[in-house]
Amino acid sequence: MQPHRVPLGADEIVVVAGIPRSGTALLMQMLEAGGIPPLRDDVREPDEDNPRGYYELSAAKRLARDASWLGSARGHAVKIVHSLVSRLPADFGYRVLLVERRLDEVLVSQERMLVRLGGSAETAKETVLSADRLAQIFASQLVTVMGWLEAQPNLTWLHLGHADLIAEPRESAARIDDFLGGALDRAAMAAAVEPNLHRVRADAPPIDDPIGR
Repeated sequence: MQPHRVPLGADEIVVVAGIPRSGTALLMQMLEAGGIPPLRDDVREPDEDNPRGYYELSAAKRLARDASWLGSARGHAVKIVHSLVSRLPADFGYRVLLVERRLDEVLVSQERMLVRLGGSAETAKETVLSADRLAQIFASQLVTVMGWLEAQPNLTWLHLGHADLIAEPRESAARIDDFLGGALDRAAMAAAVEPNLHRVRADAPPIDDPIGR
């Protein structure tokens, strides 16, 4: 599906995409450690949920109505939410890293983040809709995104699992490096993975457990 060991062009843009709370910030950290500079403005500061930072660019959230900033993303990695990936204009070449996480973990992580921002567990659950309904929406959106990626002639893409990044950082770093041309620092990429920050797992305790995170 993707050619390996093709050098990353200076005009290409590395896009890190995924559902919120799926590990996109971790992937951005790995790329930065490997040698690809992130395009970020840090308007959203690090917090308890993402102590190393969110690696976000505010302009990326407005991609659907304003893509004028993309020229400055060439040669960089930029994080874009999954639902906006299809708004990437055909004017540029992209290498897209789509990271996917177990949806039950994503939903628990989202709920806990809302609770830590000051809401109650009940309000958090209401905010993210019912878990089953939201999981269906996310799953459908991911299928749509992958179908769109397959059809684009101006990009290649790599599907990554969040669990693999955590459990097999060296192997994951090698896959990413191969996909991006083979010039990255694989050891530094693997070292950027901190398993202790993977605090929400499929077997995590309930959201109202004060120590489960």
